[in-house]
Amino acid sequence: MEQYILILNGPNLNLLGFREPDIYGHYTLEDIMENLSFEFPDIRLESIQSNSEGDIIDAIHDTRADNDCIGIVLNAGAYTHTSLAIADAIAAVPTPVVEVHLTNIASREPIRRTSLIAQHCIGSISGFGTLSYSLAIRALLSR
Repeated sequence: MEQYILILNGPNLNLLGFREPDIYGHYTLEDIMENLSFEFPDIRLESIQSNSEGDIIDAIHDTRADNDCIGIVLNAGAYTHTSLAIADAIAAVPTPVVEVHLTNIASREPIRRTSLIAQHCIGSISGFGTLSYSLAIRALLSR
């Protein structure tokens, strides 16, 4: 099998490009994945988007015994700030995870300033729009 990076996106990210474009930008999730595939042609990128917390947890768990998955780029969306279950899932697997956000969560409303998942990730990248994903992939490839 070929090594890959899992790009895992949480709730409402399927609406990128349409939902509050003044905050999240005009790129769709499909645009982001297409640009990443173009930028990183030598690494397989697997993409999952789910609005379900359980599906996100299952996707993280599935990497536990998958020696081909070299890392996860995780934009957990609002679950970043509310889900101990996703934080626990990250802590339970050896797969390195980089937390990403399109916006600078430290400059957002108070509830969005706290990340429950950050302490279990190898790093967090926020505020650089779609470049946040690219930076996260670079971080995983440099390990």
